[in-house]
Amino acid sequence: MVKLLAVFGAVASLFVASSAATAQPLPTPPDKIVITLATVNGSGCPAGTAAVAVAPDNTAFTVTYSDYLAQVGVGAKPTDFRKNCQLSLRVHVPHGFTYAIAQADYRGFASLEKGASAVQRANYYFQGMSQTEHRSHSFTGAYSDYWQSTDVTDIAALVYAPCGEQRNFNINTELRVNAGTSDPKKTTSFMAMDSTDGNINTIYHLAWKKC
Repeated sequence: MVKLLAVFGAVASLFVASSAATAQPLPTPPDKIVITLATVNGSGCPAGTAAVAVAPDNTAFTVTYSDYLAQVGVGAKPTDFRKNCQLSLRVHVPHGFTYAIAQADYRGFASLEKGASAVQRANYYFQGMSQTEHRSHSFTGAYSDYWQSTDVTDIAALVYAPCGEQRNFNINTELRVNAGTSDPKKTTSFMAMDSTDGNINTIYHLAWKKC
Protein backbone atom coordinates (compact mmCIF):
# COMPACT_ATOMS: atom_id res chain seq x y z
CA MET A 1 0.00 0.00 0.00
CA VAL A 2 1.29 3.44 -0.87
CA LYS A 3 2.43 5.30 2.20
CA LEU A 4 0.45 8.27 3.38
CA LEU A 5 1.58 11.00 5.77
CA ALA A 6 -0.42 13.98 6.88
CA VAL A 7 2.03 16.04 8.90
CA PHE A 8 3.50 18.62 6.49
CA GLY A 9 1.73 21.38 4.54
CA ALA A 10 -0.75 22.19 1.70
CA VAL A 11 -1.16 22.26 -2.05
CA ALA A 12 -1.32 24.37 -5.23
CA SER A 13 -1.50 24.14 -9.04
CA LEU A 14 1.37 25.70 -10.96
CA PHE A 15 4.58 27.37 -9.79
CA VAL A 16 5.86 30.36 -7.71
CA ALA A 17 6.81 33.80 -8.93
CA SER A 18 9.78 33.95 -11.27
CA SER A 19 11.16 36.34 -8.69
CA ALA A 20 10.05 34.98 -5.35
CA ALA A 21 11.53 37.97 -3.62
CA THR A 22 8.89 40.22 -5.17
CA ALA A 23 5.96 37.96 -4.27
CA GLN A 24 3.62 39.24 -1.58
CA PRO A 25 2.98 36.90 1.37
CA LEU A 26 -0.25 34.97 1.01
CA PRO A 27 -2.50 33.76 3.83
CA THR A 28 -2.09 30.15 4.94
CA PRO A 29 -4.98 28.21 6.47
CA PRO A 30 -4.60 27.65 10.22
CA ASP A 31 -6.04 24.12 10.14
CA LYS A 32 -3.90 21.14 9.19
CA ILE A 33 -4.03 20.04 5.56
CA VAL A 34 -4.48 16.36 4.74
CA ILE A 35 -3.25 14.92 1.44
CA THR A 36 -3.79 11.32 0.41
CA LEU A 37 -2.64 9.40 -2.66
CA ALA A 38 -5.80 8.54 -4.58
CA THR A 39 -4.04 6.68 -7.41
CA VAL A 40 -0.43 5.91 -8.32
CA ASN A 41 0.59 4.67 -11.76
CA GLY A 42 3.83 4.35 -13.65
CA SER A 43 7.07 2.43 -13.98
CA GLY A 44 8.85 4.93 -11.73
CA CYS A 45 6.56 4.43 -8.74
CA PRO A 46 5.50 0.80 -8.25
CA ALA A 47 2.98 0.18 -5.49
CA GLY A 48 4.40 1.01 -2.08
CA THR A 49 7.32 3.11 -3.33
CA ALA A 50 5.84 6.63 -3.17
CA ALA A 51 4.83 8.65 -0.12
CA VAL A 52 3.38 12.13 0.39
CA ALA A 53 3.74 14.34 3.45
CA VAL A 54 2.42 17.82 4.28
CA ALA A 55 4.56 20.51 5.94
CA PRO A 56 3.49 21.61 9.46
CA ASP A 57 3.16 25.24 8.37
CA ASN A 58 0.92 24.40 5.38
CA THR A 59 3.36 25.96 2.91
CA ALA A 60 4.45 22.83 1.05
CA PHE A 61 4.15 19.10 0.64
CA THR A 62 6.76 16.52 -0.30
CA VAL A 63 6.72 13.39 -2.41
CA THR A 64 9.35 10.75 -1.70
CA TYR A 65 10.18 7.88 -4.08
CA SER A 66 12.15 4.72 -3.32
CA ASP A 67 12.34 3.08 -6.76
CA TYR A 68 12.44 5.84 -9.40
CA LEU A 69 15.42 5.06 -11.66
CA ALA A 70 15.96 5.35 -15.42
CA GLN A 71 19.06 3.80 -16.95
CA VAL A 72 20.75 2.58 -20.13
CA GLY A 73 23.70 0.28 -20.69
CA VAL A 74 25.09 -2.74 -18.89
CA GLY A 75 22.46 -4.38 -16.68
CA ALA A 76 19.58 -2.25 -17.97
CA LYS A 77 16.48 -3.57 -19.71
CA PRO A 78 15.49 -2.01 -23.07
CA THR A 79 12.52 -0.26 -21.39
CA ASP A 80 14.58 1.12 -18.48
CA PHE A 81 15.70 4.21 -20.41
CA ARG A 82 12.40 5.92 -19.51
CA LYS A 83 10.51 5.88 -16.22
CA ASN A 84 7.40 7.85 -15.35
CA CYS A 85 5.00 8.37 -12.48
CA GLN A 86 1.45 9.69 -12.42
CA LEU A 87 0.14 10.69 -9.01
CA SER A 88 -3.41 11.74 -8.25
CA LEU A 89 -3.63 13.51 -4.90
CA ARG A 90 -6.77 14.06 -2.88
CA VAL A 91 -6.29 17.34 -1.05
CA HIS A 92 -8.54 18.22 1.89
CA VAL A 93 -8.51 22.02 2.15
CA PRO A 94 -9.98 24.03 5.06
CA HIS A 95 -13.20 25.82 4.31
CA GLY A 96 -12.73 29.26 2.79
CA PHE A 97 -9.33 28.58 1.19
CA THR A 98 -7.98 27.40 -2.15
CA TYR A 99 -4.46 26.66 -3.36
CA ALA A 100 -2.06 26.62 -6.30
CA ILE A 101 1.43 25.16 -6.87
CA ALA A 102 3.89 28.00 -6.69
CA GLN A 103 7.18 26.14 -7.07
CA ALA A 104 8.39 22.58 -7.49
CA ASP A 105 11.88 21.42 -6.47
CA TYR A 106 13.15 18.08 -7.80
CA ARG A 107 16.22 16.26 -6.52
CA GLY A 108 18.07 13.04 -7.13
CA PHE A 109 21.34 11.48 -8.19
CA ALA A 110 22.70 10.91 -11.69
CA SER A 111 25.69 9.11 -13.14
CA LEU A 112 26.05 9.86 -16.85
CA GLU A 113 28.93 8.66 -19.00
CA LYS A 114 30.63 11.10 -21.35
CA GLY A 115 28.35 11.48 -24.37
CA ALA A 116 25.21 10.39 -22.48
CA SER A 117 22.34 12.70 -21.48
CA ALA A 118 19.21 12.75 -19.34
CA VAL A 119 15.97 14.71 -19.06
CA GLN A 120 13.63 15.31 -16.14
CA ARG A 121 10.10 16.45 -17.06
CA ALA A 122 6.95 17.30 -15.13
CA ASN A 123 3.51 18.81 -15.51
CA TYR A 124 0.53 19.39 -13.22
CA TYR A 125 -3.20 19.88 -13.43
CA PHE A 126 -6.42 19.72 -11.48
CA GLN A 127 -8.94 17.03 -12.30
CA GLY A 128 -11.21 18.24 -15.12
CA MET A 129 -8.91 21.13 -16.08
CA SER A 130 -6.31 21.53 -18.83
CA GLN A 131 -2.83 20.17 -18.24
CA THR A 132 0.03 22.60 -17.89
CA GLU A 133 2.89 22.52 -20.36
CA HIS A 134 5.72 20.15 -19.50
CA ARG A 135 8.71 21.73 -17.82
CA SER A 136 11.95 20.02 -18.87
CA HIS A 137 15.50 20.07 -17.49
CA SER A 138 18.42 18.50 -19.34
CA PHE A 139 21.69 17.05 -18.02
CA THR A 140 24.75 15.91 -19.97
CA GLY A 141 27.67 13.60 -19.20
CA ALA A 142 30.20 13.18 -17.99
CA TYR A 143 28.32 13.76 -14.72
CA SER A 144 28.25 11.93 -11.40
CA ASP A 145 26.63 13.88 -8.58
CA TYR A 146 23.35 14.91 -6.97
CA TRP A 147 21.13 16.97 -9.23
CA GLN A 148 18.38 19.49 -8.59
CA SER A 149 15.90 21.34 -10.81
CA THR A 150 13.25 23.93 -9.99
CA ASP A 151 10.06 24.90 -11.82
CA VAL A 152 8.70 28.38 -11.13
CA THR A 153 5.92 30.54 -12.54
CA ASP A 154 5.07 34.20 -12.08
CA ILE A 155 2.63 34.75 -9.24
CA ALA A 156 0.17 36.36 -11.65
CA ALA A 157 0.01 33.10 -13.62
CA LEU A 158 -0.83 30.78 -10.72
CA VAL A 159 -3.77 28.45 -11.40
CA TYR A 160 -5.88 27.85 -8.32
CA ALA A 161 -8.23 25.00 -7.55
CA PRO A 162 -11.90 26.01 -7.96
CA CYS A 163 -13.29 27.22 -4.65
CA GLY A 164 -15.70 24.87 -2.92
CA GLU A 165 -14.99 21.92 -5.24
CA GLN A 166 -13.18 18.68 -4.49
CA ARG A 167 -10.85 18.04 -7.43
CA ASN A 168 -7.83 15.77 -7.33
CA PHE A 169 -4.46 17.35 -8.08
CA ASN A 170 -2.48 15.38 -10.66
CA ILE A 171 1.31 15.29 -11.02
CA ASN A 172 3.03 13.65 -14.00
CA THR A 173 6.81 13.22 -13.88
CA GLU A 174 9.31 11.50 -16.14
CA LEU A 175 13.00 10.59 -16.22
CA ARG A 176 14.67 9.69 -19.51
CA VAL A 177 18.29 8.65 -20.17
CA ASN A 178 19.96 8.52 -23.59
CA ALA A 179 23.23 6.69 -24.19
CA GLY A 180 24.17 9.16 -26.92
CA THR A 181 27.75 8.60 -28.04
CA SER A 182 28.66 6.55 -24.95
CA ASP A 183 29.00 2.78 -25.34
CA PRO A 184 25.96 1.08 -23.70
CA LYS A 185 27.65 -2.34 -24.13
CA LYS A 186 30.44 -1.36 -21.78
CA THR A 187 29.03 1.36 -19.51
CA THR A 188 25.88 2.28 -17.60
CA SER A 189 24.28 5.71 -17.28
CA PHE A 190 21.40 6.39 -14.93
CA MET A 191 19.28 9.12 -13.37
CA ALA A 192 17.37 8.58 -10.13
CA MET A 193 14.69 10.51 -8.29
CA ASP A 194 14.54 8.18 -5.34
CA SER A 195 15.71 7.91 -1.77
CA THR A 196 16.08 5.04 0.65
CA ASP A 197 16.56 7.32 3.65
CA GLY A 198 14.01 10.03 2.86
CA ASN A 199 16.61 12.73 2.31
CA ILE A 200 15.94 13.03 -1.41
CA ASN A 201 12.45 14.12 -2.29
CA THR A 202 10.34 16.39 -4.41
CA ILE A 203 9.03 19.52 -2.72
CA TYR A 204 5.92 21.35 -3.95
CA HIS A 205 5.56 24.86 -2.53
CA LEU A 206 2.01 26.12 -2.12
CA ALA A 207 0.32 29.44 -2.67
CA TRP A 208 -2.95 30.05 -0.84
CA LYS A 209 -5.79 32.50 -1.16
CA LYS A 210 -9.14 32.99 0.49
CA CYS A 211 -12.24 32.18 -1.49
